[in-house]
Amino acid sequence: MSTTPASPAGADAGHGLDPDTEPDPVDAIVAQWAVVRPDLQTVPMAVFGRIFRLAHTMGGRMEKAYLAHGIGRGEFDVLGTLRRSGEPYTLSPRELSATLMLTTGGMTGRLDKLERAGLLSRSPDPHDRRGLRVTLSERGRELVDEAVGAGLAAQRAALASALDEQEAAQLSALLRKLLKTTGF
Repeated sequence: MSTTPASPAGADAGHGLDPDTEPDPVDAIVAQWAVVRPDLQTVPMAVFGRIFRLAHTMGGRMEKAYLAHGIGRGEFDVLGTLRRSGEPYTLSPRELSATLMLTTGGMTGRLDKLERAGLLSRSPDPHDRRGLRVTLSERGRELVDEAVGAGLAAQRAALASALDEQEAAQLSALLRKLLKTTGF
């Protein structure tokens, strides 16, 4: 039995390779499925396999960029959310949790760590006796501004290594379209 996948229903339809492009690990997975299940349309497997691998790889690169500034990705997410909220860079823990899709317990741990580091402060909510407000400190704002620049540089380098600006914009538009259909 041959290990070369059939086309177009097999692996070739899933990876869209032109003759000058070298196969990647996702192509190998799709090709294996094509051998044992030539009836499958594997384009979705190829697309989401690559999205997953990109997210995993870039997650590691982003973590490294943030760690150079003394914070992890989770801490960056909290600081970045406060920074993006605009002056006075203040949100409730509930607003932060909803934005970051974290449980209140998970949020409390991050806030404790960031407060100990002097990157934010918690204070009573003047409009709700039971509530708290979380405010980005000046030191936190400076740190997150540096970290976001480093993260964007890592992302820009990854995109520029394979795509021109028009291709990157097209990819972004296609992913937005796909993401919208998932209900996220």
